[in-house]
Amino acid sequence: MRKVTSVTAAVIASAVLTTAAASAEAALPKPEEFQYSWRLRGALSWIASLKFPTSGVGELKTVALPESGSIQTQLLITTPAGRDGFYVYRSEIDPATNTTLVSYTGYEWGDKRKNEQTFFDYVKRLLRIRKQDKEKVSNEVLPLPGNGRAMKDVLTSIYYLRQNADNIKGPVPFDVFSDGKIYPVVFTPGASAVLDVNGQKISSRVFVITAAPGQSRKFPGSVKVWLSTDSRHIPLRIEVQRSLAALQLDLVAIR
Repeated sequence: MRKVTSVTAAVIASAVLTTAAASAEAALPKPEEFQYSWRLRGALSWIASLKFPTSGVGELKTVALPESGSIQTQLLITTPAGRDGFYVYRSEIDPATNTTLVSYTGYEWGDKRKNEQTFFDYVKRLLRIRKQDKEKVSNEVLPLPGNGRAMKDVLTSIYYLRQNADNIKGPVPFDVFSDGKIYPVVFTPGASAVLDVNGQKISSRVFVITAAPGQSRKFPGSVKVWLSTDSRHIPLRIEVQRSLAALQLDLVAIR
C-alpha cells in the first residue's frame, strides 16, 4: 500500500510540475516580427542626409526566453540597400512587472561604432554598464537612481503600453532609462485615428510619452506610439521626436 501511495504521489507531483511549466510557458508571448519603413523628418533631416541616410527599413521583434522566463524585444533600424550602417535597441523584460532587466544600444555608421549594455540589479540597487567602442571595453557600476525603483526603457515602455492599452485612461507617471540616464516621464493616452497600412484602413489610438511636469529640460521631445485598437495592439506607427528632428516608423508588414 505504501508503494502504491508513493508512486501515486510521484505521478501527481510530476503532473503538477508539468502543468505549472506548461502554464508558465503559455503565459509568455508568441514570437512577433513587425516590418517598418522609416524616415527622418524636420529641420535637421537635410543636414543629416549629407552624411547619413534619412530613410530605410526597420523591424521590431519580440520573443520569449523560456530559460530565464523573460521577454526580449528588439528594434533594428537599417539603411537603404547599398549603404552600410544600423542602429539597434534591445531590452530584456520581466513580464511579471513589465520592467527592464537589460537594456542594450548599438550602432555602426561610417567610422562610428557603439555597444552599450546596462544590467539592472534591483536587489543591490545598482546599474552595471558595459561599454565597447572600436578601441576599448569599459565597465562601470553606478547606484540605481530613484531609490532602486523598477525602471523602463523606451522598448519596455512600448511593450507596457501594448499590454495595458485598454486600461490606461489617463496620465501614468514612470521613470524611463535612456542613454545612461533616468528621466521622470508621463504616459498619456491620446486621440483615436485611422491609419493606412498598405491600403488597409486600421483603427488606432495614440499614446504619448513626455517629460513629467517641470522636467522638460531633462527629457526634450517625446515618443508617440499608435496602437491598433484590436486585442493585439500592434504598433502601427512609432515617432521619436527630438528638438529639431523626428524619426518616424510606419508599419508595412507583419511576419
